[in-house]
Amino acid sequence: MILRKGDKGDSVKNLQNLLGISVDGDFGPKTEKAVKAFQKKNGLGVDGIVGSLTWEALTSTPPKYTLQQIYDTMMEKEYKWFNKGDYSINIVGIRNSDTEGEVTNRYDDFITVSFLNKGEWHFYCWPATTDPGLYWINNPNDSRGGCAILVPNQYRGVYKIDLHGGKYKALCQRYGKVSVYRDGNKDDLYDLKKDEEGYFGINIHRSSAYKASNVINKYSAGCQVFQDPDDFDDFMECCFQSSERWGNKFTYTLLESKDIV
Repeated sequence: MILRKGDKGDSVKNLQNLLGISVDGDFGPKTEKAVKAFQKKNGLGVDGIVGSLTWEALTSTPPKYTLQQIYDTMMEKEYKWFNKGDYSINIVGIRNSDTEGEVTNRYDDFITVSFLNKGEWHFYCWPATTDPGLYWINNPNDSRGGCAILVPNQYRGVYKIDLHGGKYKALCQRYGKVSVYRDGNKDDLYDLKKDEEGYFGINIHRSSAYKASNVINKYSAGCQVFQDPDDFDDFMECCFQSSERWGNKFTYTLLESKDIV
């Protein structure tokens, strides 16, 4: 199927979802601009027309990572790696460096979990976002200087299983400070210059409770958010198993994909 400026309907809505822009089913100037930006970033012909090559790039699955890659990168960074027993888990997020700070509003990052169980390593790698969504970038918390963006680092013992927003169990920032950048200029790029440390409620939670979300929008104001609620449920089961053995305190590490060994 080929889509271009002037087209309307469900196929255009699907396209807009994949681009991470407002969905109205109308292929107008804003959609054309987003298509051209996507084509340029992905080395495609920049004509604003969605043909087979653009569709393939839009729907391709981002590369996943391996346990060995995560371990090697953690060692290179001299971060703590937990391997003292069953379900002593390592929770590691990977921010997509290829976007070069562009606000994609898509789940193009990953959250991984690695742990030993009965002498064997288990590893999971789930689509997520480690960045805030478009809504909060356009509507930042001005009283704090802008939208929060977690700074890549290891945050030892900072997280606890608790109620996110008083609604459902997630990993919540309860036991220590994290560092965030503040972005308040409301453009299409994340501002990664000014940072501060504190208690900001940068939690690890899910998007929709019912289905995998295509766009971030309000689901993250700086939190680390799973795209698929089923993946999140699997993640929390790992956390529950860990808390029974080692206590309700968790470390979260955020890496950048450009640093993956």
